[in-house]
Amino acid sequence: MDALLAALADPARWRLVSLLAERPRPVGVLAQLAEARQPQTTKHLQTLERAGVVTSHRTGQRRIYALRPGPLRDLAAALGRLADTADQVSGPHATYDRYERSLHAERLAAKEPGWADGRSFTFHRSLSGRPELVWRHLTEAVRLARWWTPEDLRVSELVFEARPGGRIVQEYRDAEDTAGSDLVAGRAEGVVDDVRPGERLSYRLSPLLPDGGLAFTAHVDMGLRPTGAGTDLDVQYRITDTTVDSADFIADIEIGFGQSLDKLAATLAADAHDTDSTHTTRGTDSTDSTDTRSAK
Repeated sequence: MDALLAALADPARWRLVSLLAERPRPVGVLAQLAEARQPQTTKHLQTLERAGVVTSHRTGQRRIYALRPGPLRDLAAALGRLADTADQVSGPHATYDRYERSLHAERLAAKEPGWADGRSFTFHRSLSGRPELVWRHLTEAVRLARWWTPEDLRVSELVFEARPGGRIVQEYRDAEDTAGSDLVAGRAEGVVDDVRPGERLSYRLSPLLPDGGLAFTAHVDMGLRPTGAGTDLDVQYRITDTTVDSADFIADIEIGFGQSLDKLAATLAADAHDTDSTHTTRGTDSTDSTDTRSAK
């Protein structure tokens, strides 16, 4: 595939492929139609033949070249699969396009400080696990690190002191940047306001601009309610102290924080499944053991 792509990348060779798609032709005719010198045309045809897209045979003094459509169909299918992957309705590219639209709108609105003060967002998730377990995922750094970033990002530094006045530090990088070779994707600092274990958690968190200044302040209030199936989590997210340079951050709140909560829900669901599997296995082992003793 690499050889084929390299061969087709040259405009002169692409012209020859187009001519051979119409019918097999000899070198001299191809050179004439392509308005090129015959030695150069021969070199191009040899490159295409090595790539497997054309074939040739000698008839008397002439060498006739013909197109092999199979490799082109394979390439077209591969390109189609790439396009289909990128065009998934709910895939990463769709999310990126959504962010681009939001970013454009927010940048147009960010004319002066305070331009987005008071704007709020509401999130709701029905989660697996009792409030006590959900609370641990909201306040313990090791558990927070599993979900507290949007898709394609990972936590690289995290401090969360779950007490009134406690310090919060959140830094994240690209998920594939395991060596720390790329720039930090984002960093935020804040403070915990209210802590009611299993019931309510509120804090303030401010993303940092490249110069170290605060982009805005997010006032986040999380309420937990037990349900028959687990826990309902309601989040109120309100912003203040917006700067003109905060547009890029604000454009990502609804998408990014929503993705983080989706990761929280998936994490809790996976943990619940693992717990159920463990209990089932232990129950089976216990039954087998009892059966064995009875057989003896």
